[in-house]
Amino acid sequence: MPAELIATHLHAGAELRRATATQCAPSIAAAAQKITDCMRAGGKLLLCGNGGSAADCQHLAAEFTSRLTAGFVRPALPALALTTDSSFLTGFVNDFKFEDIFARQVQALGKPADVLLGISTSGASPNILRAFEAAHALGMATVALTGAAGPLRDLAQICVSVPSTATALIQEIHISVGHIICHIVERGVHPPKL
Repeated sequence: MPAELIATHLHAGAELRRATATQCAPSIAAAAQKITDCMRAGGKLLLCGNGGSAADCQHLAAEFTSRLTAGFVRPALPALALTTDSSFLTGFVNDFKFEDIFARQVQALGKPADVLLGISTSGASPNILRAFEAAHALGMATVALTGAAGPLRDLAQICVSVPSTATALIQEIHISVGHIICHIVERGVHPPKL
């Protein structure tokens, strides 16, 4: 039984990677270009998500600010996960509505030159949707990583919509897509010297 489960999950993940490579390459490239343009112009990347997607936001913000691989030395890139300030998160949720937790931070920290990257496997998280509305009101660009459903796909200016509704598999693809975007952006902002 465990061997069958292992094989089933890994084969499903491999098939989803193939489908994502075929269907999402243009949107991945567009997302990377949008973030590259933002950072070249002095803007920053804000990231938001819930649960496993919150962890992905923190992971990716660290890759941008630190660096993706030790072999490519470059200056830090400005990226901030809106999921990390425990004092704000707990205080705001205690006094106000959870649906506005990211929108409030976007209003405080976002500028028109910035990009908001929202990660939601369902594409329907109310706090992510409200954050995108706040970003649009500020004139920020918006990029989403989602699954195959949800209104976030239409709200985002650029959406990488992984063709699945299986949360675990979508999350596995999202972190791969995030790594690809970071790889492209860091070389677009700081081209390697020949």
